[in-house]
Amino acid sequence: MIRFLTALLFFSATLSSHEAERTRVTLTLAADGRFTLDIANDPMWLLLRLETFAGGNAPANMSPADRDARLAQLTGIFADRIVLFVDAHEVRASEVEYRKPSELSEPSAALASFHLTGTMPRDATRLRFLYGLVGDRYPLEIRQPDGSSAIEWIEGTNWSEVIDLSRSFTRPTRMEIVRQYLWLGYTHILPKGLDHILFVLGIFLLSPRLKTMLLQVTAFTIAHSITLGLSIYGIVSLPSRIVEPLIALSIAYVAIENLVTRELKSWRIALVFMFGLLHGLGFAGVLRELGLPRDEFLTALLTFNLGVEGGQLTIIAAALLAVFPFMKKGWYRQRVVIPASMLIALVGIYWTIARLWPGQSG
Repeated sequence: MIRFLTALLFFSATLSSHEAERTRVTLTLAADGRFTLDIANDPMWLLLRLETFAGGNAPANMSPADRDARLAQLTGIFADRIVLFVDAHEVRASEVEYRKPSELSEPSAALASFHLTGTMPRDATRLRFLYGLVGDRYPLEIRQPDGSSAIEWIEGTNWSEVIDLSRSFTRPTRMEIVRQYLWLGYTHILPKGLDHILFVLGIFLLSPRLKTMLLQVTAFTIAHSITLGLSIYGIVSLPSRIVEPLIALSIAYVAIENLVTRELKSWRIALVFMFGLLHGLGFAGVLRELGLPRDEFLTALLTFNLGVEGGQLTIIAAALLAVFPFMKKGWYRQRVVIPASMLIALVGIYWTIARLWPGQSG
């Protein structure tokens, strides 16, 4: 565990928030063969990736205006990373336009996009899609001329499966939605949710007693389930510029408290519950970006939450397997709990600063 956390501390130097690439891809088809392709990502993430392919480097602390101006110059580099393979023939966009983030969007959540247009055969039947920048799993929404639509999930830089364009898309079944959102919830924790992983490990490290772990995990689970549901239904909302630093601070707090006490106090449960409310708002932000099917809204919400719980339980199980032989040793606290908690606290403090002042973290 110590080696893992040490590696994570160095890895965190490149992270200031969730590492979900927040990719949104929408392909809209017209009856005459024309298509539009809208691909949205975090603008700084886009710039860093595109500069790599362009052979340059993004200067530190760029202003939004300079960043957007540079991205507008990189439309050709971006277009080279997009391939539509239609009926065994490559189709490229004829025009590419960069669109800066909306000024109405919250800065930490605003996405920039590239708008591509082109033409494919009118009677096209088979499509494969490749986005050669993103490494994370992302949704490709395809909108047919008849108004039907479908979402295909693609694994990073892999090609999509063959998509049949010759038919009207049917809505996914309830079981398909259950499988999809369980997986999305689980993978949001493992491997993507580094901040949530560290918080759960901080809870785990307080005491080797099973009751102590269960009380904390139960309080955390109830709390984040409440705010996840309330936020998705629009009843509760906080800007991510507030939520994200507080989540990082919650990581630092539980780790620091592990250094000064080994007993579960009543205030610890209350604070874990409060921190769980914050983490639930973080989950809701991710789920809103992924989107929820209108006709199976509750099913998707519940199964996403179950997937999150599955990820948390996996973390606890893995931690138990790693340290179980040593939990009864007299040196367990000195050699495992204290150094691991110190590392977690350092990561939490670093993330807090990075999320409060993102321009100063590089």
